[in-house]
Amino acid sequence: MIKILKWLSVVATIGMTFILIGGALVTKTDSGDGCGDSWPLCHGQLIPSDISPELVIELSHRLVSGIVGIVVLLLSYFAWKHIGHIREVKFLSFLSIFFLVLQGLIGAAAVMWGQSDFVLALHFGISLISFASVFLLMLLIFEIDKKFDASSLFIKKSHRLHIYALSIYTMIVVYTGALVRHINANLVCGDWPFCTNSSPLAFSEYSFEQWVQMGHRLAAGILFIWTVILFIQMIKNYRHSRVMYWGWIVTVSLISLQVFFGAMIIFTILNLGVALMHALVITCYFGMLSYFILLSSRSAAMEKKNNGVNNNKNIVQG
Repeated sequence: MIKILKWLSVVATIGMTFILIGGALVTKTDSGDGCGDSWPLCHGQLIPSDISPELVIELSHRLVSGIVGIVVLLLSYFAWKHIGHIREVKFLSFLSIFFLVLQGLIGAAAVMWGQSDFVLALHFGISLISFASVFLLMLLIFEIDKKFDASSLFIKKSHRLHIYALSIYTMIVVYTGALVRHINANLVCGDWPFCTNSSPLAFSEYSFEQWVQMGHRLAAGILFIWTVILFIQMIKNYRHSRVMYWGWIVTVSLISLQVFFGAMIIFTILNLGVALMHALVITCYFGMLSYFILLSSRSAAMEKKNNGVNNNKNIVQG
C-alpha cells in the first residue's frame, strides 16, 4: 500500500501544480469565459461545437482539475486509513480536500454568476494551500524527515514565529499578485523597479491599476528582503541540520528567481512563458515554507511536551 500511496502522492502533487499553472494560464489569456456561463459543461454541451483557443484552455483546466480532484480524494482516503497514525496526516488530508473543493466552487461561481476581481484574486491563494497540503503528504509518505534526520531538529520559538509570519505575509503578496492579473494591471507600469524610472516619486499621477501594481512590487520586495534575512539566521543557527541548511538555500534561490521573473514580465512585455514561470516559482516557494511550518509545529509540540515533563519533575521534587 505504501508503494501505491507514493505513486498517488507524486501524481497528486504534479497534478496540483498543473492546476495552479492552468489557473494562471486561464487568467493570463482571458479564457475564463471560454465556456460561457455554463459549468461544468462548455456552453451547455458535453462536446462543444464551436471550438476556440479560449474554450480549449478553460475546458482543459476543468478536465485536469476534475481528474486531479479524484486523485487527491483517493490519496487523502488511503493516507488517512493507512498512515493516519502519523501526527499531521489526517489534518493535511482534510485540508487538501477542503481547499480543493473550495477553489472549485469559487471557480464555478465565477463562471455562472460572476465575481469581483477582489474575490477572484483569492482563487490562487486557496489553490496554493491545497497544493501545500498535498505536497506535505507526499513528503510524509516518502519519509523525507527520516532521510534528513529532521526528527532530531528543534527550531527555536523566535524562528518559528518568523516562519509563521513569513508564510502569512506570503499569502498577502500572492493575493496582490493575483489582483494585478485580474484587473489587467500587469503592464500599467512600463519600467522596473519603479513605475516610471525617470520620475519614481510621481505618486499623484498614479491610476488605481498603477497603485495596485506598485503595491505588489513593494510587498514582493519586502518578502524578498525578509526571506534573505531569515535565510541568514537559519544558516547561522542550523548549519548542521541538512534539512534546514539545504531547505533554506532552495527557498532563498526560489524567491530570487521570483523577483527575476517578476521583472522579466515587464521587460518581455508579459511573455506568457515568463508569466507562468512566475506562478510556478511562487508555488514551489510556498511549498518550502509549508514544510518549515510542519517542522516548526513539531518543535512547538516537542517544547510543550518537555516543559510538561519538567513541570511534573518540579512538582515531584517539591
